[in-house]
Amino acid sequence: MIFLDAGTTWSKIIENKSSLMNNYAAFLIKQENGCNYYVMPSQNLKNINFKFDRATGHMSLNLLKNKKNYENEVIALIKGFQSKVTEENSVILDMGSRDSKWAAFKNGNFKDLDWNTSCSSSTGATVEMLLKFYNIKIENLKFSKEKYIITCGIFGLEKIMDDIAKGTSAEIAISRFIHGIAYNAWSFAKRPEKLYLSGGFCENQCFVDSLNNYCKTVPLGRFLLCEGLIN
Repeated sequence: MIFLDAGTTWSKIIENKSSLMNNYAAFLIKQENGCNYYVMPSQNLKNINFKFDRATGHMSLNLLKNKKNYENEVIALIKGFQSKVTEENSVILDMGSRDSKWAAFKNGNFKDLDWNTSCSSSTGATVEMLLKFYNIKIENLKFSKEKYIITCGIFGLEKIMDDIAKGTSAEIAISRFIHGIAYNAWSFAKRPEKLYLSGGFCENQCFVDSLNNYCKTVPLGRFLLCEGLIN
């Protein structure tokens, strides 16, 4: 069995007792419970000459053996979260390349959710482009107490460029931008006291530290949606 979470920029793949992905440009991230966990650029999916058993995510429907085995992203997120966390009152937030979504539970029951697909300018893809443009390694970014008040990602980019032009280092400017994203994400999830985090931002310590400034943050990694497809 092989499972796919096809993101806009990066795709997450879990192989169960298989080794098909060894033939493609995928990065083996870990091995756990008899499964191989891979990350690969989503543009490489066009080179794969087999079909997946189950899938979720942007444009993954045509990559399935059976289209009935497609799962909605929020449902996959909830299933993956419930397979790991048993707290009766909890909130899970998934931050992707182009969108963000969250689900809340109260007394062990589903309570509420929201999904923002209307503004991708202040999510993962923008941060990756900034790091590449300014030739900065993500591990060099540190939490900044200051933040940009971001009502639109495009205006956030304008503030970064203005501050750098005035002599602020690119590292500090991007850290302020990331702090603004974290604040918006926390507000979007209705400002919980504790938040579980899913997605590529789990590997961005500057973002995690910024989010911790507002609530206790527990990263669950970037494979949660893919794990929600297994059972």
